[in-house]
Amino acid sequence: MVVLATKLYVKGDARERALRSLESLVNQLVGDLSVEVSIGVRNDQFPSVTVSGEDEIVARAALREEWGEITPDLRSGETYVGTLEHWDESGFHLDAGTRVLVPADELGLGPGTPEQVVERFGLVQHQRLAFVYGAPVRLANRTHDQLYEFRRGTGRVTVNSVTRGEVRATVNRAGHAEDIVTVERLGLLEQSIVCREETDPPGLLAAIGPYLRGEMRCVLS
Repeated sequence: MVVLATKLYVKGDARERALRSLESLVNQLVGDLSVEVSIGVRNDQFPSVTVSGEDEIVARAALREEWGEITPDLRSGETYVGTLEHWDESGFHLDAGTRVLVPADELGLGPGTPEQVVERFGLVQHQRLAFVYGAPVRLANRTHDQLYEFRRGTGRVTVNSVTRGEVRATVNRAGHAEDIVTVERLGLLEQSIVCREETDPPGLLAAIGPYLRGEMRCVLS
């Protein structure tokens, strides 16, 4: 079994749609392998994928590589993935199966308070962040690279609580399909809308905001 480092925190019909989306993504990843797959959701909202069959070792490795894995024991110096649960003046509070604090002075994302960092990089709750466990915990280089790359682009809108397909449908519904390049999947329910060069991210956020219930933030280049 592999516990994926992404959360399924919506309810009702949205939960069923998210589960179907996850099943599709898992099948795309391991569907060509000789395995049987079963997906569940733990009480802490992390999905668990049970695989069995001839290629189960390969399938588990592919799932870990794609999503990151929630493990019961964290070892100093190793890199893991957690979800951003909240932030305050002390730093970023992540859920990696256990609660992890990345201190404010270990974020490595430039000057400012954690709140200012969140606004600068357009972070949303439950966004997946890689970190290096230790004393102290610090954000991993790959998280730095990803977030700084977002800032060097043409602008983005980050959203949570929706699948990638739902975001694309919402952009189309709002009449802005021609104003974006693509929608990048950050997690099962966290997405990053990549704007075209001439598109104003705050304007796009204002246009699609009435159709979405999740948290949204802009990333300005």
